[in-house]
Amino acid sequence: MIPPRVLDVAPSLPETPAYLYDLPALDEHAAAVRRAMGATEVYYAVKANPDAELLRVLAGHVDGFEVSSGGEHAHVTGLFPGTPVALGGPGKTDAELRLPHHRIHVESPNELRRLLATGLEADVLLRLNPDLPVEGAALTMSGPFGMDEAGVAECLPLFGERVRLRGLHTHLASGLAAGQLLTLAETLLGTEHEEVNLGGGMAVSYDRPESRFDWAAYGAGLAALRRGRRLRIEPGRALTAYCGYYVTRVVDVKRVRGEAYAIVLGGTHHLRTPVTKGHDQPLTILPTGAGPGVTGEPLTVVGQLCTPKDVFSRNIVTSARVGDTVVFEMAGAYAWNISHHDFLMHPKPSFHYLRA
Repeated sequence: MIPPRVLDVAPSLPETPAYLYDLPALDEHAAAVRRAMGATEVYYAVKANPDAELLRVLAGHVDGFEVSSGGEHAHVTGLFPGTPVALGGPGKTDAELRLPHHRIHVESPNELRRLLATGLEADVLLRLNPDLPVEGAALTMSGPFGMDEAGVAECLPLFGERVRLRGLHTHLASGLAAGQLLTLAETLLGTEHEEVNLGGGMAVSYDRPESRFDWAAYGAGLAALRRGRRLRIEPGRALTAYCGYYVTRVVDVKRVRGEAYAIVLGGTHHLRTPVTKGHDQPLTILPTGAGPGVTGEPLTVVGQLCTPKDVFSRNIVTSARVGDTVVFEMAGAYAWNISHHDFLMHPKPSFHYLRA
């Protein structure tokens, strides 16, 4: 459910399309996650949304940030000098291997050898990609990510005083409930490593925005499994998805072969999530228009792009008129930053922030 403060502000935004971020909601959510996780460290996966205002809110609740490129590293360390940073991602360049970090997640024996060749000190987590069944995942991180057990075994003799093995990093899948993640964690924590990073993957439901990941159950379960070792998680989408909104306006309503369409300013070049996830983006239409429209019938909401894939939501029963304001929910992660901004060279959205 969209908070009243968002619905009050959305129609008055001076420029649309626009992103509207509810910072008090993010602060409250991040604080609740921090409390639920107890002694388990929380690093925010910056790839989900690197917006500086969001990061400033999160910085008060997380133990550090996980970055996956030199660009993300520069962005985070520029905002928060001295903050703990974990560097991950496959295909690291030599320049990235030389970046200062709290932890580096090594993805292959060759990457470890290249790290050793720098002559720099480093604290390493080996990214393990075990052959474990992951039922019900929205996305499995198989293939080129991390190493199998043979790759880890090849790395072990290479460590010394300057490049130190601290433990394992794993991120097996996305879209998992707390119980599913705890089942995986129990298996992965059977190792003897003193430090284990369990990654992210917490479920976010676009079909049922009111349904949230059970952080309390996950935190309690990890506490029971910890047994004195250092545990870390790296949530991204599940922290920021709920605080973001994409706000636009209906520019045309029409029927084609009997099917009703509402065309909005902007499109999935601004909010790529519904196309990549294959879902209907939850939305609310505010009656701010006075033009032609449809009432109480199936409606497909699309953007301005010259492609049939530019679809936000299909066949939702609603009403829309030209000039109405459309507020798309759950646009706080993998939205603007993952979208193909320059396709057709439409104007970029404006950005606005609700503050306490």
